[in-house]
Amino acid sequence: MKYHLFNESPFKTLISFHKIIEVLEQIAQSDIDYRSNYAKALLKEVENFPEFRTGIEDFSVIKKNETLISHLLADLFPTALTNNEIKAVTVPFQNFTFNYTERFKKILKDAGTNFDVTIRDFDEQEFYITNCCLILGVYYKQNIDFNKPFFYDIPDANGIINHYRILYNADFMEIIPSDNAPKLTQEDIDLLIDNYDDIALWKEKFPVGSWTLKGFGIIVLFDATTENAISNFKSNLLKSDAKTVATDEIITSIFKSIFKVPNLKVGFIIYNPEEEKFIRPMKFENKLQSFLLSKDQEIDCKNAFFGCSFENLLSKKEPLVISNVKKFIEESENKKLGEHLLKQNINSCVFAPIIKDGHLLGVVELVSSDPRVLNTINANKLNLVIPYLVDTIERYNIDMQHQIEAVIQREYTTIHPSVYWKFRKESEKYFQNSNQTKDYIFKEIVFKEVFPLYGQIDIKGSSEHRNETVKCDLKNQLEMLLEIFENQKENSNLILLEQRKFELHSLLEELDSPLKADSEQHIQRYIEDEIHPILKNTKSNSKAEKLEQKYFESLDEKTGLFYQERKKFDNAMSIINKKLAAILDKKQIEAQQIYPHYYERFKTDGVEHNLYIGASIAPTKPFDVMYLHNLRLWQLQTLCEMELEHHQLKTSLPYDLDVTSLILVFSSPISIRFRMDEKRFDVDGTYNARYEVVKKRIDKAHIKDSKERITEKEKITIVYSHNSEEAEYLKYIKYLQFKKILEPQIEQFEVEDLQGVSGLRAIRVKVVNNVPAALKITYQDLLDELK
Repeated sequence: MKYHLFNESPFKTLISFHKIIEVLEQIAQSDIDYRSNYAKALLKEVENFPEFRTGIEDFSVIKKNETLISHLLADLFPTALTNNEIKAVTVPFQNFTFNYTERFKKILKDAGTNFDVTIRDFDEQEFYITNCCLILGVYYKQNIDFNKPFFYDIPDANGIINHYRILYNADFMEIIPSDNAPKLTQEDIDLLIDNYDDIALWKEKFPVGSWTLKGFGIIVLFDATTENAISNFKSNLLKSDAKTVATDEIITSIFKSIFKVPNLKVGFIIYNPEEEKFIRPMKFENKLQSFLLSKDQEIDCKNAFFGCSFENLLSKKEPLVISNVKKFIEESENKKLGEHLLKQNINSCVFAPIIKDGHLLGVVELVSSDPRVLNTINANKLNLVIPYLVDTIERYNIDMQHQIEAVIQREYTTIHPSVYWKFRKESEKYFQNSNQTKDYIFKEIVFKEVFPLYGQIDIKGSSEHRNETVKCDLKNQLEMLLEIFENQKENSNLILLEQRKFELHSLLEELDSPLKADSEQHIQRYIEDEIHPILKNTKSNSKAEKLEQKYFESLDEKTGLFYQERKKFDNAMSIINKKLAAILDKKQIEAQQIYPHYYERFKTDGVEHNLYIGASIAPTKPFDVMYLHNLRLWQLQTLCEMELEHHQLKTSLPYDLDVTSLILVFSSPISIRFRMDEKRFDVDGTYNARYEVVKKRIDKAHIKDSKERITEKEKITIVYSHNSEEAEYLKYIKYLQFKKILEPQIEQFEVEDLQGVSGLRAIRVKVVNNVPAALKITYQDLLDELK
């Protein structure tokens, strides 16, 4: 074991046993023979070492007389407790100990001969100032709390670090000023209290060796490894998860225990480096208060409110300590900050920066209603908890970043979990090469030899329905305008009104014809430019005024047109899409258990989906065509469920909207490539493009030599090319007919030749629609779900 001794100290240290010798002299004169004889025998041995009474400066004398010292201190180190207590003689705050108990000896032996016993996080400057604070407390009787917990971190025989809390007993020590020790006034003491880090000032008031520390101290250790674990638990009290954020009461209680200030309060703010603002994170709202941002959610750190007071905190990353707020107001230029604190009955405070790798993360706020109870001395105790706060804020920032990225990925990108591994692998390659001077070129994400599955459930005649609702709203709006004009009283605008009425009638007649592409925009511009100015500038009778008020209340805020019928249609479309997409998404989670595969879904006038399955998507799992067949059956069953869901919804909707279902079977494997410019997957290669051509043209196709569409309401159409595909799907249909999901009748036909596509055939079968009346749901319930 090695010792690391601090060279400079305000003390001249004399290890002396004079107080023990004085106690032995009293025992020697007692009437208890065995005690008296024992004391006399010890005193006789000590007579040969006068320095035991006057003081030992040469520590080697201690080493030479270990046995005698052990006998001398036997009452303080009872043999019965030597294997239980961790105790030794020491000089306070120095890393020097001797006369160990047997348990202490074993701990040091396990640590090894090369282990350097040092107090954790305790340097020469802190050693010097702590000794000065000892003089202020003992000699000058100042009520300052300078004692922070001290720890030894000592490894055991297995290399595991155990943490031991250090307790000092200074009953056998005396602090004596020398002739050259400066006498301090209260003003000097206040100056020292407010300048803990000014080592030059402390050495000026307490010169090196200007005081004598005579006697010896006793050090007692207790195993605080568990206590350290509890401290780690406390570090989780500020977790980024809002559900586990500690309340202000809990945090304040912890800090009170540390600082021993009964009326201490704790606040907390986060620093946003991008906007250079202090903010209160929304997750901590009503759980951790702030005394700097008492009402504002955020404030610019360059705001005059902070002034130059925060210069050290922001630039030098040093704490702002105000031990007396009233004095701060008198002496500082930043009276605004002081007055803000005083209004909250804050008379002393500490605002300490939380730093990670040189970057400001946030500020912890300690405040008290009593002056000077918080000062530059006890502010150093924050060093015990700030590491926990650093981890807390870092976790908060990382968690927030992850959540933002998750939202972006979920809402704005189409990277499915099944292929995420390949994107991650390419990203890892980028980071591994990011330190090289040569620019890294991202490889394209390609999955070869995958089998595609395409399906859709389309709202039949959605365009016609949409046009009809638009025409209905426009007609209602024009008719109401005509009614308003009919009730206008006669005035100077009579001729103009007649012209406008004629134009409105003409527009109504136009709406009896099929709706043109620009009809809605044309009528909207006409009403806004020609009709609304008349209504706003023409005096009306009471009946017309009521009609005008009702008219303007009926206008949609965004379009300036009537939107009643179209809104019902849009809501019906949204309800259908939401319900059907929810079924597909839920069933897709189950389908991933069959074999991992890529999945994407689109909402248009219905719901479309693409599936791609193959060994390249899940290279760690063996692939068999059985999984493809399994997924095809799953797709057919899922479309049946979606058809049933629509049938249940249908009677509750304001519009009778039917749906048609389609599956495209494609047995040739293809390749898909992630398009970096479009941020989506697409088929790769000219040959594979045939699949996309079929997808885009098939849903509007007709039965060969017929005007009938291949898709029909309440039926599922399966389009295929090969006899093997026909046989496969007929087996699936037969199974689902047995399960009473599909009706017995099966239609089979050829599909008309499409541009660049021929030879397609199809199977069409109806879904059994037996929805119990109890399962019906009201339109209002559906609207509530849509919100």
